[in-house]
Amino acid sequence: MQQYYRGNRRNGLWQMSPVNTIIIVINVVVFAVLTFLGDTTDVQFMHHHGANFWPSVIEEHEYYRLLTCTFIHFGISHLFNNMLVLAYIGDNLERALGKVKYLVLYLAAGIGSSAVSAVWSMFKDEYSVSGGASGAIFGVVGALLVIVIKNRGQLEDLSSRQLMFFAGFSIYHGVTSAGIDNMAHISGFLIGALLGGLLYRRKRYWKQNSKDTAATW
Repeated sequence: MQQYYRGNRRNGLWQMSPVNTIIIVINVVVFAVLTFLGDTTDVQFMHHHGANFWPSVIEEHEYYRLLTCTFIHFGISHLFNNMLVLAYIGDNLERALGKVKYLVLYLAAGIGSSAVSAVWSMFKDEYSVSGGASGAIFGVVGALLVIVIKNRGQLEDLSSRQLMFFAGFSIYHGVTSAGIDNMAHISGFLIGALLGGLLYRRKRYWKQNSKDTAATW
């Protein structure tokens, strides 16, 4: 089984997840700025500041919204819930993939899920304004699930059962609740799972002490 060190001191090494930390900081800073400028629960205000809205994306070609909508949140609870989940699982995936691959996967899942959501809303003739990091976060979950399965059901303190339960519960909560962009969640999960399988490579790590010199996988 592949072994990684979580973000604590062990054998004189300090393993950090800078990309995930920066992503969380950007989300918090964007929310703080938007809160200073206006009301983050106001639909028109959020649309003006980059939320996803399919007529703006598809008809007016404002494709930047597919990215900006992943960094804005409707209210403090929306931000807190997303960042709490990302803080818990994002660093696991960054250590497994590496900084560059993690950033590529996160942005691809966020932008891809936003695009799928916009197209889906257009076909259903729905005119909802949406935003949030949950599409990208579901991409992280999907990628982690694939990687955990490749590592015989365990990676650090995460198991395939925990991730499947989390994904299933979150999707169920979205289906049974109003105002949840389920298509972004599902498509983000699938994009993350696909990219996780493509980008992940099991590598050999050696423990740096005299007692344990065997390779771990």
